[in-house]
Formats: sequence, C-alpha cells, structure tokens
Amino acid sequence: MAKYSNVVRFVVKDGNQDSFIEIYNKRTSLDGLLSRVLLKTGDKTFCSVGIWEDEASLVKNRENMNLFLNSFRDMLEEISPELGVTDAVSGAVVAEI
Repeated sequence: MAKYSNVVRFVVKDGNQDSFIEIYNKRTSLDGLLSRVLLKTGDKTFCSVGIWEDEASLVKNRENMNLFLNSFRDMLEEISPELGVTDAVSGAVVAEI
C-alpha cells in the first residue's frame, strides 16, 4: 500500500499565532502517522502536512483529527463560507525524495 498524505490550510486570527503553534506542537502522535510538519506560509497562514502509512490510517484517525481541530477552532478565521475555517485535501503519495 502507498503512503498517504493530508494537507490542511489555516488562517489564524491576529494575536493567536504563538498559541496556535504551541497547541500544534503539543499534539500527540496518532497510530499510523509517520510524520507531520507545520508550515508558516504568511503572517497569519499555516499549512499542516501529515504523512500516513496508508489511506486506512488516515481514515481511522479522522475523528481524532477533528477533535484536535476543535481544540483551537476559536483561534481560526473563516477562509470562506464554502470552506469554513480549514482548507483540507488528501491523497496518495506518488513521489518521495
């Protein structure tokens, strides 16, 4: 089975960036999660990237990821009415160097 990845974009409310990073760094690992990184892509924008053993591991942990999101949801700005506070995508890892 191929590794799988999820990427989530966040816009953090002014003044909450440090608290957001602190909460993210305290996240415990999830079963099947091989690695994760948080990218700061702008003053208030961040992307979280997770690499999973396989798609089943990601699916199994969706509820855990939503619970984690709920722990800092109030720190996030709405990206758009269609997206809400996150812009999430996932897919198979097709190249890794």
